[in-house]
Amino acid sequence: MAESSERELKKCRDCGLVKPVSEFWRRKQSPDGWALYCKVCFRLRNAASYRGRLAVQGKKARPYRSHSDVPPGMKYCANCGETKPVSEFGQNRANKSGLAYYCKPCHNKVMAANKQKIHGSTRSYHLKRRYGLTAEDVAERQMLQLRRCLICLKEAALHVDHDHACGNLRGLLCFSCNNGLGQFKDDPDTLRKAADYLEGTDFVDGPIVLKITAAGEATAERPSAEQRLRRHYKLSARYGIGLDEVERMIEEQGGVCAICRSAAPRDVDHDHETGEVRGILCSPCNTGMGLFKDDAHHLRDAATYLEGTAADPELYQWSRFVRVVVGHAPGLRPQRSRLEELMAEMVREFGAN
Repeated sequence: MAESSERELKKCRDCGLVKPVSEFWRRKQSPDGWALYCKVCFRLRNAASYRGRLAVQGKKARPYRSHSDVPPGMKYCANCGETKPVSEFGQNRANKSGLAYYCKPCHNKVMAANKQKIHGSTRSYHLKRRYGLTAEDVAERQMLQLRRCLICLKEAALHVDHDHACGNLRGLLCFSCNNGLGQFKDDPDTLRKAADYLEGTDFVDGPIVLKITAAGEATAERPSAEQRLRRHYKLSARYGIGLDEVERMIEEQGGVCAICRSAAPRDVDHDHETGEVRGILCSPCNTGMGLFKDDAHHLRDAATYLEGTAADPELYQWSRFVRVVVGHAPGLRPQRSRLEELMAEMVREFGAN
């Protein structure tokens, strides 16, 4: 049947070309059983009719494009009007093809425009999706905190902090304090241990936890001779101690981080003012110490923040608010000048409205 269709020929009334009847749709009303126009011209007629109806309604459609003109392995982007490889399109399981409607650059632009139109901004979209808050909610919370981080009381409160276990909002923090909590896994005890570690206090109050493999051996890596030599030179140049001294310190610590007492020690911690090596820490504890600027008071404030917001968030927030207003927060001016500044700031903020 297919071979006979290829052999039979028919002339299209629109383009005037003689083509195999397989290039025509079937039509019962025609004497020969085939449509009057070839498939290409038939699509052009349908497109023209559709655009004519839209023009009557005062609407405008995008230019006509034939889907059959797209080569295999390529896809047409309806936004930029270009035909690109399918690798330039993201995944979308809702579509029959499994690909997104737009290429990746256009998809990003369209999504950003939709977030701006529906939510007001990309930040508002993420705040609603992750915390159920709007940008106005966060701005109001910032005013209640006088735009200060609830831990250090110095930096601007720009980041939302929440309890990862239940999802409740705890407060607004600066970048360093928010990330520092994450490095210490929101554990008040570990934060206090870090403060004790900085002050040189012996805080080892429990058994050391070693990570053991199924074979019964510690999970510490055994570097090659070349790696050991390279690390020895780096340690000597940066901290003034060799690899043997580092391994001795790790052995004295029981083979674990000097703060959390559970993770493998990998990073050398030192006093940034004197250069003296204090101990060998795991990467999260060492990074967290840096985020809290090696300040024991900030570490203890962070521990108090975690416990205070868990017990009574509003009471804890007001206690920090009072500390800022009366000028007892570190780095602030005396009480009177601070109150004058706050009054002037509130007048500027609400007077315009």
